[in-house]
Amino acid sequence: MAHLRLVVALVLFFASSLVAVAQHEHHETGVAPPKLGTVHFRNTCNPEVQETFTRGVALLHSFWYDEAERQFLLVAEQDPSCGIAYWGAGMSGWHLLWEPSGPSPAKLKQGQQWMQKAQAAGAHSEREKDFIAALSKFYADSDKSPHIDRALAYEQAMSDLHSKFPNDHEATAFYALALLGAASSSAPDKTYARQRKAGAMLEPLAIQEPDHPGIEHYIIHAYDYPALAPQALDAARRYAKVAPDAPHALHMPSHIFTRLGLWQDSIDSNLASAAAARKNNLPGDELHALDYLEFAYLQTAQDTRAAEIKKDLPHPTDQDAARFAGIFAEVTIPVRYAIERRQWAEAAALPTSSLPGGRYAWADATVYFARSIGASRSGKADQAQADVAKIASSKQALIDVKETYWTTQVEIQRRAAEAWAQFASGKREEGLEEMRSAVALDDATDKHPVTPGAVIPMRVLLGDMLLEMKRAGEAQEEFNKLLRTEPNRFAAVYGAARAAEINGDHKSAAEMYRQLNLLGANGNTDRAELKQAQKYLSLEAHR
Repeated sequence: MAHLRLVVALVLFFASSLVAVAQHEHHETGVAPPKLGTVHFRNTCNPEVQETFTRGVALLHSFWYDEAERQFLLVAEQDPSCGIAYWGAGMSGWHLLWEPSGPSPAKLKQGQQWMQKAQAAGAHSEREKDFIAALSKFYADSDKSPHIDRALAYEQAMSDLHSKFPNDHEATAFYALALLGAASSSAPDKTYARQRKAGAMLEPLAIQEPDHPGIEHYIIHAYDYPALAPQALDAARRYAKVAPDAPHALHMPSHIFTRLGLWQDSIDSNLASAAAARKNNLPGDELHALDYLEFAYLQTAQDTRAAEIKKDLPHPTDQDAARFAGIFAEVTIPVRYAIERRQWAEAAALPTSSLPGGRYAWADATVYFARSIGASRSGKADQAQADVAKIASSKQALIDVKETYWTTQVEIQRRAAEAWAQFASGKREEGLEEMRSAVALDDATDKHPVTPGAVIPMRVLLGDMLLEMKRAGEAQEEFNKLLRTEPNRFAAVYGAARAAEINGDHKSAAEMYRQLNLLGANGNTDRAELKQAQKYLSLEAHR
């Protein structure tokens, strides 16, 4: 891990030295301010707080929530009549795209207090009053009104604000974010209407304000879906240059790189992000970057580097704004390491002694899912079934706390684990039917922005099952379907190659095995899949 941290530090140093973003803020100490991009949020607060307020908005646009809140509260302290500063604090407490079920009760209570202070302090412009009124709709009656209702009320209020001030770029950016937040909290819409609307509003602004962090950031989120990801590649390549000192800005491009299977780009992005997060003592952000880094290393068979990551992980604190992302990564990284390498016995033995439970019960379910799949594929049907029961318990815990999105994700895992447990016990047709059910439910949802991808795709599990049943033609179709939405996914490329080989489709098999060799060109592993590729291609060369 020490070697990895040295590499990360060097990458960040060179990345920072290559990017020079003009900043107009200066500290009395002479220390250069962080490079966060350029924003112009008009307000009527005192002149002496303008730089601090602007910095807070820039931080907010890059989801550096804790630091943004500190800047806004400093503004409020220096100018008690600046009600819009409390709006900024309130925005810092609501992580629209990280928490589809909304903030914790403690954060909601704090948000209500900020909005009361904002209204008490007042505002000296209609526009500022509208920003405060819009966010107040989200925090109002949060103990009685469902999260989705309040998120939609906020979205509508921001739509009205945008209509009133159509040429105000900050109003447009925050309305786009409101659309994306409503999409994240609502039932999946495979037309991506809100996301497309947000992207269409933002793209012209990116030309007018190429140094604006929020515009580039929200374009990436708007198109962070398989069908839309190519539209965000330019924004992904720009965003880190706009705000090179924001850890999330360094990480965020890797969402699109991951969608498109651009693994080395993702590795470079997350090495820099992890280093910046560590430098700023942001363990949740560091873990989030490490999860994506681990994922990219495993897709390229760089297993030694992946092993270094999981040895010495930081731990998110209760006060960490990225605690949610941190917990996800902390739990998922060791799961990925076992599952992606197809080390089934290792997966079956994953520890369960420190799982978080409660509203984080989805993390428990991920571990039990991996254990169950590992047990089934190691011939331990009894253990597999016991872990399926644990997944069901995790699902109930999520139902109890109304975590709708994660309840569905855990149900997908439960169905897949149940399918393989049945398969392992000899009920092959029943297992196949249940596995198809898991795939169908998975197809009806979208992945959460917190994750680079499933620890193992449902279609990989279905394809593997079909191969076990000697139905290679059907398996080949399933692996190819997955590759259309997750290009360069190692397990899917291998599955497609192996299925084509068994199916007698030599052209496709050779093509896929060559692709697998390219994926593993920088690998440091003895994975059986790569050995199989080399063996097949050697034989093919002598046909």
